[in-house]
Amino acid sequence: MAAAAVLAATGCAGPKDQYAASADAQQRMAAEAAADTRAGANVDTQATYLKLVEQMQKEDLWFASLAHIDALEQRWGVSPESTRVRAEALRQTGQAAPAEAAYKRLMGTPLEGAGYRGLGLLAGMRGNYAEAVQLLAQAQRRTPTDALLLSDLGYAKLRAGQIDEARLPLMQALQLRPDSTQAQANLALYLEVTGQRDQATALMNANRMSEPTRLAVHEAALQMRASGPAPAYAAAPVTGRNETIVAPLALKPSRWTGAGGMRTASQSNPSASSTEAPLSASSTSRGTP
Repeated sequence: MAAAAVLAATGCAGPKDQYAASADAQQRMAAEAAADTRAGANVDTQATYLKLVEQMQKEDLWFASLAHIDALEQRWGVSPESTRVRAEALRQTGQAAPAEAAYKRLMGTPLEGAGYRGLGLLAGMRGNYAEAVQLLAQAQRRTPTDALLLSDLGYAKLRAGQIDEARLPLMQALQLRPDSTQAQANLALYLEVTGQRDQATALMNANRMSEPTRLAVHEAALQMRASGPAPAYAAAPVTGRNETIVAPLALKPSRWTGAGGMRTASQSNPSASSTEAPLSASSTSRGTP
């Protein structure tokens, strides 16, 4: 949208501008290639390479990360850690069947919790929220203080019609991660679904949620009250005019944080300074029930 606005303001660029844009693009590509070369030159251990892959995934370079995972495993062999990042990349690139197989290979390893969580997210993608609840609960038993996992679990319970049971994990997520936009949005959804509209509004006001996010929460609550669990996965967060719109109502991608558990992908709050992804309940105690 920003690009469209620029075009609308300046009209069609002349040949000179086109050549400048082409040169700029070439310079950027050269800089990225140089950075990649430097990164490759500095990768001398499996742990360092894994950090490189994880950084790429944080930047949503999921397809590129798969190529680097291939290179990592060719050099150091397959490990639970490489299987985990591969499973995440496969899921994020729409390859559900191989992602499921990879998550299952984590069973019986120290990263079993990541396996259950990934399988739970895949169940949510299929719209099978009852199964998602069971799998995410297994993951939560292994990483009980992971706020964003708790938020995903609470959201899955909402979608499965387990409204009363959703309150505990959503409130736990809220108090463990008060800065999480995902947690805030999921708790607001719970409050809307249970008829606590004033409290939901106070929560969203306290965390300065954007109007598109508020509307998404409200419409999802209406949908859930009218027809029960809705289709799997809402649209991904959308950016435009320097604003990130939190799209609540979907189990979100997660990142492994080591022994502490997993967290969902981070995105900046459109109108606040916190950085987290949608759909969980993690606001400060202000305006929270």
